[in-house]
Amino acid sequence: MIDATFIIPNNSAGIYQSLSNNFSAIETPTWALLLAQSCRSKGFKVSIIDTLAENLSDQDTLNRIKETKPKNLVFVVYGQNVNASTANMSGATRLSNFIKNNYDIRISYIGSHVQALPIQTIKNEKSIDIVFTNEGVYALQNLLKEDIDFREYNKINGIAYRDLHKKIKINKPEKIVPQDKMDIDLPGYAWDLLPFKNKPFDLYRAPMWHAEYDSKNRTPYAAIQTSLGCQFGCNFCMINIINRDDNEEIGVAGNYSGMRFWTPDFIIKEFEKLIEFGVYTIKITDEMFLLNPKYYKPLCEKLAEKNKEDKFKIWAYSRIDTVKRPEILQIVRKAGIKWLCLGIESGDKKVRLEVSKGKFEDVDVKTVVEKIHEADIDVLGNYIFGLPGDNLETMNKTLNLSKELCTSGWNAYAAMALPGSQLYKDAIDKKIRLPENYEGYSFHSYDTIPLPTEELPAYKILDFRDKAYIDYHSSIPFQERIRKRFGMKAVNSINDMLKIKLKRKIIEENSI
Repeated sequence: MIDATFIIPNNSAGIYQSLSNNFSAIETPTWALLLAQSCRSKGFKVSIIDTLAENLSDQDTLNRIKETKPKNLVFVVYGQNVNASTANMSGATRLSNFIKNNYDIRISYIGSHVQALPIQTIKNEKSIDIVFTNEGVYALQNLLKEDIDFREYNKINGIAYRDLHKKIKINKPEKIVPQDKMDIDLPGYAWDLLPFKNKPFDLYRAPMWHAEYDSKNRTPYAAIQTSLGCQFGCNFCMINIINRDDNEEIGVAGNYSGMRFWTPDFIIKEFEKLIEFGVYTIKITDEMFLLNPKYYKPLCEKLAEKNKEDKFKIWAYSRIDTVKRPEILQIVRKAGIKWLCLGIESGDKKVRLEVSKGKFEDVDVKTVVEKIHEADIDVLGNYIFGLPGDNLETMNKTLNLSKELCTSGWNAYAAMALPGSQLYKDAIDKKIRLPENYEGYSFHSYDTIPLPTEELPAYKILDFRDKAYIDYHSSIPFQERIRKRFGMKAVNSINDMLKIKLKRKIIEENSI
């Protein structure tokens, strides 16, 4: 009998609207793969049902569950990035409600939303029996060990649950996997459990920009992490909520900042597995990959040995101020890292420093981007509109900076009070309007409600972001760069993408 089946929920249409048909990515489920392999290393039998990759209906999923009869269902609710967890709760809760109403099985949840709001989540969602209050590695293994029933939940640290009397309780926090146990207690990825149609990884697809705006380059595709967490505590981010070690009603990720790394020798073996599967288009999901040279330099050197024919199409995140030196960029490019994603956030220094803890200050962003381009590496610039202190002038400053940098990839969001972030806690304290449903926390959904600023209402910020997206991607300098870099086929793909117009409820309400 299967001890645990990991469920990857799906509501891509609600989260991405029409972009979900062809343009949104479908990423390998990092945490489900890590947890599955960790449980297998302890002797447990596990499986994965990726409803997103297979586009399964709720009934299809239930049929799978009835066939295999797992003891536990573990919903792993993250997304294309850790910040996507709350939005993905929409598809997760719909599915778990359907299963609970039609089948008797214990359902638990792991993900950054439930880590941030464990009591509130289990109170609101009757289909959930247990939530894990941090990354859940040890808590899950302890739950599976003895086939523990309701009467013994109090023995499991790191969970909140509903007991036999329907009372909600939360136990003492559980530790996270320590640095010296990373290779042992999180021993890689259960790649072999992923579904596929004709060959491994063919149900997963990279973002369009990562594929050089050519659909044939999008698959096979995989995402991998070489580290966990981040040592900084930016107000808009909630990535560090996986490190949570307290039971406050509202968790704030900045209170749990910290990074842990797998060894380069261990990680290169995971890359070797992907190569054996024929996967060369790879995302390194680490929030700060190019931060600690003790880890990234030997890994890049080992990747370079595997990249003699320059087959890799890897992308990774970096701080602006850690890629200034040409020798670093040379190492990175030889490793097959052809895209660097930079968190530029704002073109206004004052706005940027208001929300960034330990981020770059006096860095010439333009010079850094030029050096990256000179190293034959493309850049995805990440920006946020509507940060505290933003107004029309500063947002235009950010847009103009992005157009001046003219990077091959452009990604901008309206600032969102994501559960687990300091912005969310501040919004609660100040009684600022927040989304009314999970989809409202998606950056691309119809129900999206970003934060207002002192000078701008939420709908104007969202409207600015959506128009800026079109403005940037239709600009002549950008399209000319793409034509020279990737060809007219890539330009045509971008123009097809621009034909899709996102509908926004909050904008419609204010345009009457």
